Amino acid sequence: MKANKTGIDRIIHATFNSMRGIRLAWKSEAAFRQEALLCLILVPIALVIDATLIERLVLILTLFILVITELLNSAIEAVVDRVGPELHELSGRAKDIASAAVFFALVLMGVVWGLILIY
Repeated sequence: MKANKTGIDRIIHATFNSMRGIRLAWKSEAAFRQEALLCLILVPIALVIDATLIERLVLILTLFILVITELLNSAIEAVVDRVGPELHELSGRAKDIASAAVFFALVLMGVVWGLILIY
């Protein structure tokens, strides 16, 4: 994006960049596709189950946290892979830590969904 873009023009270009990022993640990241499909199943469930508005919002929030974390994980992996294919301790650390973030997002989602659905 050019530095001289401001206001609504900047927002429009940023939106197109974001949509391109979503398309690229869908095309190249199996985990993103799986989690997006999981969201397509769970969001409607969150909207129809017997739950309060706040519980529904929390259920949906955990899904967004998962997708956001997966996108950041994929971005970190892409940057590390861009730097070079050789094994390096810091590259492995970056990928493993990003993967751990996705793991915690999945655990959060599982715990929240489990507790709300049980109680």
